[in-house]
Amino acid sequence: MQNVEIPDEALVYLSEKDEKMARLISEIGPICRPRHPDLTDALTYAIVGQQISTAAQETIYARLVDLLGAISPETLLAHTPEELQACGLSFRKVSYIQDFATRVHTGAFDIAALETMEDDQVIRQLVTLKGIGEWTAEMLLLFCLNRPDVLSFSDLGIQRGLRMVYHHRAITPQLFARYKRRFSPYGSVASLYLWEVARANIPGFDKDFVPSA
Repeated sequence: MQNVEIPDEALVYLSEKDEKMARLISEIGPICRPRHPDLTDALTYAIVGQQISTAAQETIYARLVDLLGAISPETLLAHTPEELQACGLSFRKVSYIQDFATRVHTGAFDIAALETMEDDQVIRQLVTLKGIGEWTAEMLLLFCLNRPDVLSFSDLGIQRGLRMVYHHRAITPQLFARYKRRFSPYGSVASLYLWEVARANIPGFDKDFVPSA
């Protein structure tokens, strides 16, 4: 398993651009988040994890790997839906997984072409797949394709992180757009640190902002 790349220049840029982000980076230090560099594998992992805990996602994904040996369109299609369901997948998730595997295998969906597309083009292509929405497509940009400038408005963890760090009552689309411009072209690194502050007790960033009465 590879990790999401966090270039030194991104940390320097964000620290110089934003005082609070600089403090957050200093407090947290280096972050290691795994990535799935293979798109078929990443799509499968993403669908497995929908509406379940991370622990359950890891367990079911491990069972799939044990069953298939390697996750590919061919191995996904070589097993019956019932065999995949036995790993802990719902019928609907199996149908999503085998549908995209079929489309990739037949060439109806050019998965290799995503590597060279712009981010918005990748999202438009991915959401044509069953079970893949915009948020999942954005996560695939970050945790599979290793794109450097992904900051998702749909992600509740990122919104919570922004509220905690910058003391906002709510994150409106207009306010979010301001932060997206501020962090660009390293929105992905900002995302990693905002997720971290949202889930951990970081000194000085340990609770959501509650405006005084």
